[in-house]
Amino acid sequence: MEPEEIYVEEARELLAELETVFLELEKNPNDRELIARAFRALHTIKGSGAMFGFDDIAAFTHEMETVYDLVRNKKITITDKLISLSLMSLDIIRQLLEGEKAKENKTADHDTVLSEFRNIAAGKPMEQRKSTEKESALDPSSEHMVTYRIHFRPNRKLFTTGANPVLLLNELRSLGICTIVANTRLIPMLNDLGPELCYIYWDIILTTKAGYNAIRDVFIFVEDSSEINIEVIDEEGRFIDETGYKKIGEILIARGDISREALEKVLSSQKRIGEMLIDAGMLQPESLQSALLEQEHIRQVMEKRQKTETVSSIRVASGKLDLLVNLVGELVTVQARLSQTASSLNHSGLILISEEVERLTNELRDNAMGIRMIPIGSSFSQFQRLVRDLARDQKKEIIMTTEGEETELDKTVIERLHDPLVHIIRNSIDHGIEPPEIRKAAGKPVQGKIHLSALHSGASVLISIKDDGKGLDPEVIRAKAVEKEIIQPDAKLSEKDIYSLIFTPGFSTAETVTSISGRGVGMDVVKRTIDSLRGSIETESQKGMGTTVTLKLPLTLAIIDGLLVKMAGDFFVMPLSAVEECVELTKEDTAKAHGRHIANVRGEIIPYLRLREQFLIQSDRPEIEQIVITGVNGHRVGIVVDQVVGEHQTVIKSLGRYYKDVELVSGATILGDGTLALILDLAKLTEKVEREEQEAA
Repeated sequence: MEPEEIYVEEARELLAELETVFLELEKNPNDRELIARAFRALHTIKGSGAMFGFDDIAAFTHEMETVYDLVRNKKITITDKLISLSLMSLDIIRQLLEGEKAKENKTADHDTVLSEFRNIAAGKPMEQRKSTEKESALDPSSEHMVTYRIHFRPNRKLFTTGANPVLLLNELRSLGICTIVANTRLIPMLNDLGPELCYIYWDIILTTKAGYNAIRDVFIFVEDSSEINIEVIDEEGRFIDETGYKKIGEILIARGDISREALEKVLSSQKRIGEMLIDAGMLQPESLQSALLEQEHIRQVMEKRQKTETVSSIRVASGKLDLLVNLVGELVTVQARLSQTASSLNHSGLILISEEVERLTNELRDNAMGIRMIPIGSSFSQFQRLVRDLARDQKKEIIMTTEGEETELDKTVIERLHDPLVHIIRNSIDHGIEPPEIRKAAGKPVQGKIHLSALHSGASVLISIKDDGKGLDPEVIRAKAVEKEIIQPDAKLSEKDIYSLIFTPGFSTAETVTSISGRGVGMDVVKRTIDSLRGSIETESQKGMGTTVTLKLPLTLAIIDGLLVKMAGDFFVMPLSAVEECVELTKEDTAKAHGRHIANVRGEIIPYLRLREQFLIQSDRPEIEQIVITGVNGHRVGIVVDQVVGEHQTVIKSLGRYYKDVELVSGATILGDGTLALILDLAKLTEKVEREEQEAA
């Protein structure tokens, strides 16, 4: 990726983090850690933006950073107005990230917001503003970290010029990780001491990315009258070999405190090098102390750098990951073919090789899938802003809580999940949670709640959106469905079936159309999207108490564990996560059902359909068939097949646009011998079984 593209990606991540931080600050305006996080993120966006040519972003963010530096220094406080202004600023920065398009589409809000920030920052002393340009402490893991050895011996008459060396040393500290040693050996006896003279000089070890000129600038007003030496002793570990930093003797020679001949002369004794040099009168204790601190400083910087390197990461374009997963999928298919060939030839050596290849392929598959998995919390954080803005528009008080943000899901699934979650949350705010006065009259808390949670369940992830609003009214839903001729007036439906009607195209119980909902568009889109992800959706509600919508989604869309079944000479695959059990179906069992497609499984009546009838397979049925019992959307439905072959690692292939309207099939896969197997859409099959059973009843 180009550096500019990397900056844009990192900036978007920082903007998402800032959005979360600002929303948290609205609830906890005095949280110093949140304020520090906001300032650091703004500083990074500004600094990197200037480096990569995004000058508009750097200039805009600088005004925000100035205000949040005032907040950090307790000059101003967090208010609702400041938070709203900050959130609006994030939208403007996102527009500026679009580059040339942003210049054409720059909104009027840009100048207004900029003016507001300048007004807030008005009256700030210039000295404080300059201090915001430097970070108080730099991370040793940052790029281009250089360690300098600085020798600062001021002129004896330094104090008479009004200069204060302590301020200079503190400014050096603000540039990075700093170790300072004060040398006092030149201080005379009390009788000879001049109270206005400076006898102390300093040795400083500084690790920073600020650069040589920034260090020189610290001494700009005293350099003409002082002895100042600045020397690079390490740059990203390049000057340090694998055995560690220099020994004390080498440091002292490099600093000019002793000669190499004097060092070699003393090394013949058994004492420590520092003690030997002091005893020999060749070294002052202060010089030894300074050298020891330099050695310790470098050791700590190296430890921090090594610790950072162990958890370092690289940024890879998603297209490359997709290609990797596709290649792994092809490898899985070839590996299955190798195993099948080795088994058919019954060659022991080839079988051993195929087993080893299978093991390696499985590990590679799991690792490739793991690379695409990201925490769903990155998606959850985006909805805090949505809830805040919609609640204000509706004049409602709503908070959103989240749980299970660390739950990982395939990146592609998370991206396609965004719109369905937006639709569900918007409906919860508009239809579910009541206005404050109605909640108060009903004895409920004035502030409504939306709870978003995620958890792993086998090979799937369950995502729940729960609100404490007025809930769904089955009678109202049923009446509206009859009015729109979606169901017949005498149709017998369970409560769960009635709730599922809200996902029918064009269905809406809203009396008026608002900017949020009411046109019957949205929930049917949710259903279609979840179906396309091979997931399921379930709704639970209690009138007056609230509604919970639960989405069940596969962990990944690329490779799944499936159950391979056979019909005559054709093969089909069912997602193994939806398969509960397999039972036999004999001709006697069929006769007992009197022509209806139902089976008695340990006392439970389960409807089923025959796969050969759905795909018009004309050959004779075997004496004993198999029923694969599946669980979809809380319903148990059987799929009758000729033979259950067994588990199969399924690489999913799309059927192409010519087959986009084909029902009952969601994709295809290639078996080890090159045979094509269709992947069944169990959700569509379940709907068909239920529909046929209702018609038969």
